This record gives sequence, C-alpha cells and structure tokens, in this order.
Amino acid sequence: MATSEAATVTATATATATAAGTETQPHKLERKWTFWFDNQSKPKQGAAWGTSLRKVYTFDTVEEFWCLYDQIFKPSRLPINADFHLFKAGIEPKWEDPECASGGKWSVTSNRKAILDNMWLETMMALIGEQFDEADEICGVVASVRQRQDKLALWTKTAANEAAQMGIGKKWKEIIDVTDRITYSFHDDSRRERSVKSRYNV
Repeated sequence: MATSEAATVTATATATATAAGTETQPHKLERKWTFWFDNQSKPKQGAAWGTSLRKVYTFDTVEEFWCLYDQIFKPSRLPINADFHLFKAGIEPKWEDPECASGGKWSVTSNRKAILDNMWLETMMALIGEQFDEADEICGVVASVRQRQDKLALWTKTAANEAAQMGIGKKWKEIIDVTDRITYSFHDDSRRERSVKSRYNV
C-alpha cells in the first residue's frame, strides 16, 4: 500500500513539475532540493524504519516548487502517520545519512491542519530562498501527520554547535510565527532513548 501510494505521488509530481518546466526562463534556486514521501500507516511485519521512504522529485526552480506544492505537497492532504520531507538534494532524511548523523532537530507541534500547512510552506520558502544565516547547517524539514498532534521538524547537521542551532531556532520561530517555546533534540539521544530530552530551547 505504502509503495503504490508513493509511486502515485512520484508520478503525479513528475507530471506536475514537467508541466512547470515548459514555461520560459524558469527562476533558478541557489541549490537543488528533493521532496520525499513516507507512509508508515501500514508497516510490513518486522520492516525496518525507513523502508517505506521514497524519493519523489528533485527540483531547482521556483516554478517547479510552486507547482509541486500547489498540486501535491500539502500536509493536510496526508493520511495519518504519513510524512512529507523537503531536504537538500543528496541528503536522505535519515539519521544514518552522513550529513545528518551528528545532527538534531528543532520541533514544533500543531493541532490544526491549516496551521501545519502554513508553517510547512513558510519553512520551505525560507529554505529554498536561503533566508537562514546558517543555511549550510540545515539539512531539511519534515511535516508529520499524526493521530493526536501533527509535527514539523527542522533537521540540522551539527547538534553540538549550540550557537548555530540557537541562531537557526530563533530565526525559524520568527518565520513560522510561533510564540510558544520550541525545542531542539540530538539524533544521538533519539537513537538511544525512548523519551528524548530537549538540549536547547528558544
């Protein structure tokens, strides 16, 4: 089920972005980005985490991004336990990826799909528009739809670099217009412990 759903998302994204690419003089982004899709709602017995993760589409123009977002990549359209990821091209949204291995993530939760959609869009625009001073430190963002509470997580490279993480956290909080405290956790802690403590907060 997850595989066929991912295939449908991939096919739709390819057709959508191809149509966007036919327009004249597309506006190039500073770097390439990749959308990923993961549906863990019906995991196979004994399947390892990440087996349902699928790369959907890599883009590098403003036009492709808007077509993909408008047609496909809104978290409010996702089933429960599914995730959308937007990561720099070449980085997989996994702890095991060399770019993510020593990193962590800032997290924010939402009880309303409209708010999640808005925070997701604002974050993606900030990423592809290179609005973060520590842009090289950022890996990508994940929107997760869950039964009780949806979540947005901004993944970064070097968890131990507190100054960089605090700068990113403060900027992200402004971008998504959140007044509540947001927290940062290390991927290493998540790997080892079931209940993960927050290392930084803003």
